[in-house]
Amino acid sequence: MRQQETTKKLALAGVLTAVAVAGSLLSIPVAGSKCAPIQHMVNILAAVFLGPWWGFCIAFCASLLRNLMGIGSLMAFPGSMAGALCCGMVYAATKKLTMTCTAESLGTGVLGGLLAYPVAKLLMGVNPAGLFVYIMPFMISTVAGSILAYGLVTMLEKSRVLEPFKRVR
Repeated sequence: MRQQETTKKLALAGVLTAVAVAGSLLSIPVAGSKCAPIQHMVNILAAVFLGPWWGFCIAFCASLLRNLMGIGSLMAFPGSMAGALCCGMVYAATKKLTMTCTAESLGTGVLGGLLAYPVAKLLMGVNPAGLFVYIMPFMISTVAGSILAYGLVTMLEKSRVLEPFKRVR
């Protein structure tokens, strides 16, 4: 039975990774930033249906694939991974969707934004204007994704479509 649960989790993780990669092609320019909310929606879905470490790994794999395909930047790593871990841990502790969405926004927006500074400076050779320069663009994207995820998870829970996946967790 345990192997069957792991197989279901792995299959769902693969689907969520594919959604995050394909969804990164959809981006909206907002206030000078590239708003790509699908990764943040995937982070919350992973938190609800799989858990924090699965979400963290999905964010890493999606970021890696986007970079290997030339459709992402190194900035994808700190934002998506910090947000996924934060919202996953909050959902595991509280089981409250509102708090999970808030944790995703703060994890990606604030922690990811702060972690992006050394990535930009040391790995990308960029000289950012300051430590807090990435917080606002990350926050715009993650808030949009969190709103999408809140609506989607609420609809899926009301319709009981994903009930079998919740039992896997």
